[in-house]
Order: sequence, then C-alpha cells, then structure tokens
Amino acid sequence: MATIDSFTPLVCIVDFHHARGPEIETWIGVKDGEDPATENDWSLLPFLALPDGSHASSEELSYFTLRRGALARPTSSVFGIACTRQLDAKELVHRSVEVTRSSVQKAVVAVVDNPYAFAKIREKLSAVTKAWFAQKDFRDHTVIEQFQDSLVRTSKDAIEERDEYVGLSLREILHEYKSQTLVLFKCCLLQPKMLFFGANCERLCLLQFALISLIPGLIRNLQDCADPKLNTYEERLERPTSLRTSDRASLLSYMGLPLQLFGKGSLFGPYTPLQQLDILGDFGTKSYIAGSTNTLLLQQKDRYSEVMINLDDHSVNVFSPSLKQPLSLSVPDRRWIDFLTQTVNDTWDEANPNRPKTHGYAGSEEFIRLQFEEYLLALVSAVKYRQHVEKHGSDPKALLSEMSTDPASEFGSAWVEAWMRTDNYRIFNKVTDSELFDIVEPRHPDAGGLTVEDVQRRLAQQVAELHLDERLNESRVVINKHLATGQQRVSSAFNKVWSDIEVMRENQKKRADDGRAAASTTTSETQNTQADQISTTSRGPDIAQAQAAVQAASVKAGAYLSSWSTWAAEKRKTGWKSSAPNSPAPDSQPPRNVAVEKDSKEEKIQQPHASPSASPSASPSSPPQR
Repeated sequence: MATIDSFTPLVCIVDFHHARGPEIETWIGVKDGEDPATENDWSLLPFLALPDGSHASSEELSYFTLRRGALARPTSSVFGIACTRQLDAKELVHRSVEVTRSSVQKAVVAVVDNPYAFAKIREKLSAVTKAWFAQKDFRDHTVIEQFQDSLVRTSKDAIEERDEYVGLSLREILHEYKSQTLVLFKCCLLQPKMLFFGANCERLCLLQFALISLIPGLIRNLQDCADPKLNTYEERLERPTSLRTSDRASLLSYMGLPLQLFGKGSLFGPYTPLQQLDILGDFGTKSYIAGSTNTLLLQQKDRYSEVMINLDDHSVNVFSPSLKQPLSLSVPDRRWIDFLTQTVNDTWDEANPNRPKTHGYAGSEEFIRLQFEEYLLALVSAVKYRQHVEKHGSDPKALLSEMSTDPASEFGSAWVEAWMRTDNYRIFNKVTDSELFDIVEPRHPDAGGLTVEDVQRRLAQQVAELHLDERLNESRVVINKHLATGQQRVSSAFNKVWSDIEVMRENQKKRADDGRAAASTTTSETQNTQADQISTTSRGPDIAQAQAAVQAASVKAGAYLSSWSTWAAEKRKTGWKSSAPNSPAPDSQPPRNVAVEKDSKEEKIQQPHASPSASPSASPSSPPQR
C-alpha cells in the first residue's frame, strides 16, 4: 500500500463577508504567523466550505479535496469537510461593525489526510458547529479548539484494518437507482468525465463516496485525487510477490485491487464550485468524478461532462456516443443486479432504510459490498483468462476444460474492450500475474443465457416500478369519492327537477287564469269597438272635403278649355294648311300643360296643322287650302 507523509488535522472558520464574499476568518491548531491556505495555495477553500445554495437551509455540509503542497510541487491530497450554519444578526451577543446584513453565515471546516474517518468526523463537526452557534458569541472559540484537539488525538491512534465506509447507504442507492447502480459502478471503471448534480450538497458528495467505496481498498488510496498532476500511487506501487489466501488484504492486493481511478490526468471533487471549472476544462484533465449544486452547469452539461447524474430526478444521462454501447448491461449483469435490487426491496424498511427489516444478513450493507467485491474479482479474472486464450489458444492443454466460451463476454464485450483502454486497467495489468484465473474462477456470478425466469422477473420488476397497486388504491379512493359526490349531485338534481316541475305547474295555472281574464276583457273591448264602427258608418258624408274636390276639378277644366281656345284662335289667323303636315312648328304646338286626350277625332285635328315657318315654300298670303 502506498504511504504518504503524516499530516496534522487542521480546523478553520470561514465567514461570508457582505462585500468581499467568502473568506477564511481564522485557523485553529496552527502556530502563530502560519497560514496553511497561503502555504498550500488553498485560495478556493472558502468557496468549497460555503457551497452554492447553502443559505437556503439551516445546516449544510460539503466534502471536498485539496492539494497538499505548493502549486509547482504538489505532494499529496488532503480532504475537507465543512458544516455551514446561519444565525439572525439580532440574536448576536456581540455584533461587530462588519455585520451589516440581517443574518450571519459561517462554516467550521476540518481538514484531514484521509476520508475514511469522515463518518465519525461528520457527527462531531455538526454537533460542535451547532453548539458554537448556540453561544451567539463568535468570539469564543473554545468548543472549536477542543474539537481540533480530538482530531489530533484520533489521528495518532492506530488505524484499524477494517474499512470505515463513507457515503450513502448502499441500500438506499439500490432502492432508488435499481439497475442504474451497476451502470454507475461500471461507468466509474471506464474513467469518463462524470458530473453529479443535486440541490442537496451533502447527499451529492456522499453518493460519490459510496460509489468509489465499492472498489475494495480505494477509499484508503486517494492520495492523488486532488490534482491531475499527482501520480504517486503508480510511482510507488510494487507487484505482489506472495499470496495468503486466508488474508483478505493479501488476496485483494494480489488480484490487483484497488483499481486506481485517480492518477495522472484524473480528479476527484465531491463538491466542485464554479471557480474550479477551469480545472475540469483543462487539457490535462482526462477524467474526473465531480459534483456541483449550481444550475449553471446544467446549461453547459455537454461541455463539462460525458455522463451526468441528476440526483433531483434520479436520472443518468450518457452524452458520449462512445459510452452508450459499453454501458448497456448484459443479460447476466441484469440478472445479477436484479437479484440485489429484489433482495433490498424484500427487506426494505421505511422507518430505517439502512437496515433490513428482518435484521438478517441478506440485504444488509455488508452483504451488498461482498456481492460487488465478488463481481469485481470475477471480472478481472475473466479478463485475464481472455488474454490467456488469445495468447495460448492453439494449445488445448493450456485452456480450462470447463470454459467453452469467453467468460469476459458475460460482462459485456463492448465494456471489456473499453475498460482495457483505460489507465486503471493499464496499472492493473502491469502489476498482476497473467494467471489470476487460477485463484478466482473466471465466471460471471450469474453466468448463463437468457431464460424464461429472467424475462418474468424483469417484467415483474417493470410492473412494480409502475406502482400499479399504489395507483389503483389512489384510483379506488378517487372513484369512491366521486361516486359519493355524484350521488349527492344526482339527489340534488332530482330535487331540483321536482321543484322546477312544481314551479312550472304554478306558472301554467297562473297563465291560464290570466288568459281567461284577458279573454273576457278582450270580448268587451271588441263589442265596444264594433259599436263605434256602426255609429261611424251611420254618420253623413264630409261636405267640406267634397266641395274642395269639386273646386279643384273646375280649375283644371277651365285651364284646359282656355288653352284650346287660344290655340284655335291662332290657327284661324294663320290658316289651317299653311305648313307641311309632317313638320309642325314648335311655337304652333299646343301648350304643354294641356292634357291631350288620345281620341281619334283629336288626333285627326292635330296631325294636319303646322306652323307657317315650318316650310319655306309656304306664303303667309296664300289662301288656305281645303
């Protein structure tokens, strides 16, 4: 196992200044005049301690990594955990002039050299921060100094070989992500750019720790994870020369575990603020596992990630086309992860999700870890046997008689080919024996082709994922509620109909009575009208109107006779035949106001007469022609 130099745990207080933003207020446990932030270039420590969105909750915890040593000569990685709280400024016992806002936000940060004790540190840190804020006087650092002393004493104690696992409960992960849990595990081994996003910073960080803890021994070998330039693990790693099968640590080391995910070109940042995006986008950063709570990264997820895991909606999005086929689970993979998921679901306890409701071993944390360890050992053994077959395939004696097919294909041929191109496989292959398959059987834990039971189990799980029982129960409640409401509405409708019918009957009766009364009134009025007409008819004619009509007719008749008399006298003077019969003169025509009757005699009188001026040959002295 690679070793690193000793490191004394540090504690600091980070304050959010209203004008300067996050800044380190003071260090606890360092000599006067020393500033670890300046010595190690931890300029981003304040932003790591106060994550985005921490002001929205009463308490928030963040986990992060720091490079130990100067920027030009990094030596190793250290790990930080911060607890952030806030207090109403009115409640402060002593309010300094720097406090200008309505609330005060501070974080207590612990920096240690290994993360496997985070579970214990987390509980102490949360209690210490809560007690410090309860004092309401931030000048008193006694409780924080005592916390730093306890960290120093704990670091000097002998470290047990038993792993102290960090992260979310594996039962919760399997319950929420189901088969996607194995996809995430195999994705980590391919070392892509994985970005985790979620509003809850602590849960975001713990999910990443839980995934890498599934690789046995990796949680104790993260000395190169804080900077892509670090590669001390590979430089100090030696090939095992002995094996004790009764010793689990010796067996894992001989089998090439842990698979080192974080070496040169790789980065692990459980919480990564926006100020570290330049590191993620740097050309030297080939792969990383990082987390963020800032929604701005969702708008640029294609740029900063090949795989994004959204904790808010439990989705896994693969953006890189080269990863889609390798991350498709094989039939044995699905059978294996479905068995684990079903075991967890059968023993699930809502009151205590971390422990099976049967209090047994099946479905427990240790049970799940052992299953993943068995899966990983079978995987590396099967890949070693594939290499052996490619090298000695022509010699039947060098092959295993019980292996008729390639056992590595049970894990997905596309995934195996992609894994063999990664850096962690290169390191594994360099320090392991070529015949590991003699130690661990090179066979998938659930090897075999697709069976009817696989299809039935898969269908049952898919139906269970639809939550049909819950939806049917909800539907029953809704239907019963609607039936009761409908019954009330029907009763109300019938009552209303009957009341409307009664009202209609009353209206009809009233209209009938009104009609009869109106009919009797109309009959009397008709009789009165007829009597008036009879009396009007018996009256004499209107004498004045008759006299006016006769006078108008006399005027018209007098005008007519006068006009004809004038015209006849003029004709006698000029003669009756002094003009052509077809050319009457305009001045000899009868007046326009004379009504010429279309009588045959009058037509005969009008036609032969004409004006003397109508014909030039006519003479005024010539006698009339008869």
